[in-house]
Amino acid sequence: MDLSLLHALNAERAARRACVLVTDLSQGHQRLVREADVEADELADDLAKALGSGKSGKLGETIFLNVHLPPPRIVVIGAAHISQALAPMASISGFDLEIIDPRTAFATPERFPGVQLRAEWPDLALKDRPLDSYCAVVAVTHDPKIDDFPLIEAVKAGCFYIGALGSRKTHAKRVERLIAAGLPEHRIARIEAPIGLDISASTPAEIAVAILGSVISAFRKRKMHAERRGEMEPA
Repeated sequence: MDLSLLHALNAERAARRACVLVTDLSQGHQRLVREADVEADELADDLAKALGSGKSGKLGETIFLNVHLPPPRIVVIGAAHISQALAPMASISGFDLEIIDPRTAFATPERFPGVQLRAEWPDLALKDRPLDSYCAVVAVTHDPKIDDFPLIEAVKAGCFYIGALGSRKTHAKRVERLIAAGLPEHRIARIEAPIGLDISASTPAEIAVAILGSVISAFRKRKMHAERRGEMEPA
């Protein structure tokens, strides 16, 4: 691989941006296609399918597509019983997961062994590790003082999934607060609430299954980065 191409690839990976290394097997020529540039590429449809599946492979007899996706990350706001069930399920499913909760009585290593845990307010935790389009945000504290800020940041960042625990009545009040904070209503509509797939879940473990199902569905059906970025332009 050409050194400049390697540097470009490493830069995209470091910035958590998806890309595809396209190799012409017959001639050995290689080029890097960034996710934001896919729509304008001559192989747009095939590149979009490869990015959607995350799988590398041959295209016809002479082209090889090497897909590089950032590790999908689930950021859970709230060290709740649901979070305890969700953490191992997410790991098995191939997602990085971290939990953020300033309530130190809940956010303890004893309750979440082996889980990346931040016993901090979300504004501080997300300053170190900002959200991006390869993040899912799951808010489960039921406390606006904790949940609202990361939900706002998730909408602004174009996270591929945003969900919040609560009834429709609770969410209606949440929508009012987010509108007052300056978010357009059509962007707030991206927040899934009540959270998770409609499987009549009732226990924390069942709700965790419903949430993970929604996250996986959103990840596999996500739009390309350029389209998500367009959604965030001023209305």
